[in-house]
Formats: sequence, C-alpha cells, structure tokens
Amino acid sequence: MQERIDNIETKLMAAEDQIDELNRTVWRQQQEIDQLRKQLTLLAQQVKALQPVGSTRPEDEIPPHW
Repeated sequence: MQERIDNIETKLMAAEDQIDELNRTVWRQQQEIDQLRKQLTLLAQQVKALQPVGSTRPEDEIPPHW
C-alpha cells in the first residue's frame, strides 16, 4: 500500500512541476503578446500618419501622365 502511495505522490509532484512550467510558459507568451500589441498599435499609428489627408482610394487618384 505504501508503495502505491509513494508512486501517486511521485506522479503528483511531476504533474505539479509540469503545471508550474506551463504557467511560466503562458506568462512569458502573454508578455510577448502584450509587447507585440503595443508595437502593432505604434505601427498602425505611423501608417495612419503617413497616409494623405485626401482620398486614399487608388481609383480616385489622377494617373501620373495627366
């Protein structure tokens, strides 16, 4: 009986270690996602700032040979 309990305790400890590692991985990934979102927001702002104020549709632009 004691051997079964020891076996279960060993498996439980291993499962807890795996859960802790998964939690650390998820935390790191969330940090990276947050950073990427910030970068994406900045890039979107930069692209928006570069767009002309007038029409942005290509069909509304006058061809260069006119």
